[in-house]
Amino acid sequence: MSLKNFGKAALLVAVVAACGKNRVQVTDNGLKYKIHEQTEGTRKGKVGDILTLHLTLMNNKDSVLRDTHKEGAPFQMLLQVPPFKGSYEEGLTMLGKGDSATFYVSADSLFTKAMQPLPPGVQKGTDIGIAVKVMNVQTEEEYKKTQAADFDKQKGIDEKVIQNYLAKNGMTGKAQKTDSGVYYVVTQPGSGPTPKQGEVVTVHYTGKLLDGKVFDSSRTNPQAGGKPAQFQLGVGMVIPGWEDGVSKLHKGEKATLVIPSTLAYGPRGNQAIPPNSVLLFDIELMDIQKGQAPQPGMPQMPQQPSGR
Repeated sequence: MSLKNFGKAALLVAVVAACGKNRVQVTDNGLKYKIHEQTEGTRKGKVGDILTLHLTLMNNKDSVLRDTHKEGAPFQMLLQVPPFKGSYEEGLTMLGKGDSATFYVSADSLFTKAMQPLPPGVQKGTDIGIAVKVMNVQTEEEYKKTQAADFDKQKGIDEKVIQNYLAKNGMTGKAQKTDSGVYYVVTQPGSGPTPKQGEVVTVHYTGKLLDGKVFDSSRTNPQAGGKPAQFQLGVGMVIPGWEDGVSKLHKGEKATLVIPSTLAYGPRGNQAIPPNSVLLFDIELMDIQKGQAPQPGMPQMPQQPSGR
């Protein structure tokens, strides 16, 4: 092929590729999608990979239901076998790092398979638009190595933040440190025993950011009705910082826990807690019971984020 003809062929390929962008297409399984950016030759996602991505969920009127750009951290997920025909997991296998697309998925199928009711603003029989920007594609091994490195780095940052806070608030000489890195300051001593793994504790708590902003309290939370909360130690019902800190307290004791972000909500945070936040919890350990299941109706305690 002459250079002249090669140039024409290359131009034709470029034009065809460009025409495929921002045009709604449909896979054999019925997934409707629109490619915005796609780099040839990059490693694409496959089942078993960990994807880091930003996503924006929209209803059929383009009203935004969720936008991870505004949540402070991208979304991470294990790419699984598509659970139904036309699911967006199929579309994610077309994308690599830096690629972006919008997938249009049946709201009925999406929420029915997840055993969830349709959220406000979503009508039965309509599609959910899922705009995706892939930040990274990793194997599980690569992901774990990255997580471990990020954890160690953040652990050092948190320690400096905590030391500065303790010094600024005259707590340096009063604070005790657990092996995992939780600091606690006893404000009212208790004479009872300390709880053991498997036992159920009853506590009143108030959670705050380092600037003093309260994000949750068992005393004022309307769902709790002002009642104390219960949880069982050692079964993962609460964040690791709670597990460790509360286990050091005596029955009847009041204390302030200073919990590093690596033992709290980490880089994801939640709606009330920014990513990588060191947290304060004022705790009153009111009771300890032997292996008894928590009473129904107790408020849900701070949970470890379930998503990757």
